[in-house]
Amino acid sequence: MAVVSKGLEGIIAAETRLGEVKGAEGRLYYCGFDIDELAGKVSYEEVVFLLFHQRLPNRAELDDLNTALRAERELPEGVIAFLKSAPKKARPIDVMRTAISMLGCYDTNRHDLTMSEQLATAIKLVSQIGIIAAYFHRSRQGLELPPVRKDLSEAAHFLYLINGEVPSAEAEKTLDVAYVLHAEHGFNASTFTARVVASTLSDMYSAISAAIGALKGPLHGGANEGVIH
Repeated sequence: MAVVSKGLEGIIAAETRLGEVKGAEGRLYYCGFDIDELAGKVSYEEVVFLLFHQRLPNRAELDDLNTALRAERELPEGVIAFLKSAPKKARPIDVMRTAISMLGCYDTNRHDLTMSEQLATAIKLVSQIGIIAAYFHRSRQGLELPPVRKDLSEAAHFLYLINGEVPSAEAEKTLDVAYVLHAEHGFNASTFTARVVASTLSDMYSAISAAIGALKGPLHGGANEGVIH
C-alpha cells in the first residue's frame, strides 16, 4: 500500500546548487562559498552575479552587471502612480507583490524567452524591487520621491531613495552586507513556490509575485514582521 507523506515531509521535491542552510551548525553557503567568505568581502552585486552564474565575476563582468542594473532603475509611470495612491496603512509586502505583478503588465516580452532574456528580466527585478520599497515608504509618509540615480551601488541607491540623501560609506557598507546575508536562503517555502509557478512555463513576474505571497505568511518571512511588532 502506498504511503502518503502529508505536506511533503520527508520528500525530496528537487535540489538546488545555489544555497545551503545548515541551521544547526550556524552555517550558510552560496554556490559552495561559506557566507564568511562573502559578507563584507565582496559586494552585493558580485553575489548577484554569483547566484546567476555560480561563480564570482571578473572586473569586466562586474562592470557590465552594474551597468545593466543601473540602466533598469526607471519605474513605469503607472507603477509610480500606484505607489503614490496605495493605502498608507497597506502592508509593504502587499504593495511589493502588487507592484511586481504590475511590472509584468508593462513587459510585453514575457513568454518563450531565451536564457539571456530571462536573465535580463531577473536583472530588471533586482534593480527595481528596492526602488518600489523605497518609493512606497516615502509616499506613505507624504514625502517627495527622489529621482533615481545611475552612479550609486544598489545599497547606496536604496538608502538615498529612503532618506533623500547619499548615505555615508559606513551606512552603505552595512546595508551591502545585509543584502549579501539575505540574498539566498536555500530551498525554502517561497523558493519552492516560485519554482512551482515557473515549472508551468509562466513568466518570472508571476513566479516572484507568488513567492512574495508565500513569504508573507507568519510561518515564513512574516515571522520577521511579527518580531518587530
